Amino acid sequence: MRNIIAGCVGNVLEWYDFALYGFFAPVIAKQFFPSDDQISSLLATFGVFAVGFFMRPVGSVIFGILGDKLGRKKALEISVIMMAVPTTLIGVLPTHEEVGILAPILLTLIRLVQGVSVGGEFTGSISFVVEHAPYPPGRRGFYSSWAVFSLLGGILLGSAISGLVTNILTPDQVLSYGWRLPFFLGIVIGVIGLYLRSGLDESPTFKRLKEAGQLSKRPIREALQNHWREIIVVIGATCVGSVNFYMIFVYLTTFLSTETHVLLSSALDINTVSMVVLMVLAPLMGLLSDRIGRKPVMITGCLIIAIFAYPLFIVLTKGNTTYDLLSQLVFAVGLAMVFGPFGAMMVELFPTKVRMSAVSIGYNVGFAVFGGTAPFVATYLIEATGSKISPSYYLVAAALVSLFVFIKIRESFRDEVI
Repeated sequence: MRNIIAGCVGNVLEWYDFALYGFFAPVIAKQFFPSDDQISSLLATFGVFAVGFFMRPVGSVIFGILGDKLGRKKALEISVIMMAVPTTLIGVLPTHEEVGILAPILLTLIRLVQGVSVGGEFTGSISFVVEHAPYPPGRRGFYSSWAVFSLLGGILLGSAISGLVTNILTPDQVLSYGWRLPFFLGIVIGVIGLYLRSGLDESPTFKRLKEAGQLSKRPIREALQNHWREIIVVIGATCVGSVNFYMIFVYLTTFLSTETHVLLSSALDINTVSMVVLMVLAPLMGLLSDRIGRKPVMITGCLIIAIFAYPLFIVLTKGNTTYDLLSQLVFAVGLAMVFGPFGAMMVELFPTKVRMSAVSIGYNVGFAVFGGTAPFVATYLIEATGSKISPSYYLVAAALVSLFVFIKIRESFRDEVI
């Protein structure tokens, strides 16, 4: 249990770093991509956000090899430092006004490094936690959901601190220097994360495989050759979670503040409350999936999102903060039903010798294609169609893709992890 808690705490620290960029997108747009056209600035900002995600598959290859050859523990130690240092650097970057085109170039390079790090973080922690889950199978959904809980906790921490900064400081102060303050915590986070993870015990299933001399010499190649169908399944399964999460819990703060003119501080407060609900529900849904199976829970979550996305976005365009909160809570329920069992479902598809490589590739390719582009696509759809509710079409389409995958996938909640 100590190893599971320590692994999850490291995940909190890691994802705090990555989330800050999304929450301060409106401010970063003005500082690094100034333009008379607000939409153009946001598109450029979210384009760089997406670039970080496109490096996640690269990170999945690097950390997949590290995790399957050197161990989950070593991979997790490296990933937390690779996130903390670039995050701190964002806090000291010169703006476009100070150094011109060099500012967005440096920002893009830093996001690339962060993307590599994130490519190994969540999937490494999921593999680590599930492999530490006690046998017989019956609690893997619950245990793995705490990795999801910690991921959400990190993003919640980023949201809460961003909300604190925007509530305490004036808009001009936030624009001038306030947005930098949360990024300065990166180096502190790196030190704490490394300390926590240096005390972890290696995954017992990995140790048994290593002692038996059965580690894969080419885990990436073996995963792609022998488990490509399962990797495609994971890619399709990520569609609903990635699009909805980054649309609702990252982009929506920008949507509410720019399209419906809700105060950014109010939008961040709504996001924080909704994130707490999502965090609380995720372990409960993981536990439910241990009782009735992964498929029924995830299928129901997809249906909630597919059915309610369009009418909820109509509500979100009205600029009423109470209705905005209620709408985001509905999304939180649907997403919790997907996220709760999701980690266990992925891990149960693959054997230990290629697990981290295979899970990392499938998960990160899916999130790079669907999740990293979600804020960009949402902003583009509004500009292209002139309709503020157009992002809901993307939400519905993503839910239907994953719904098909979840219907077709084999049930695995009683399988043994080997």
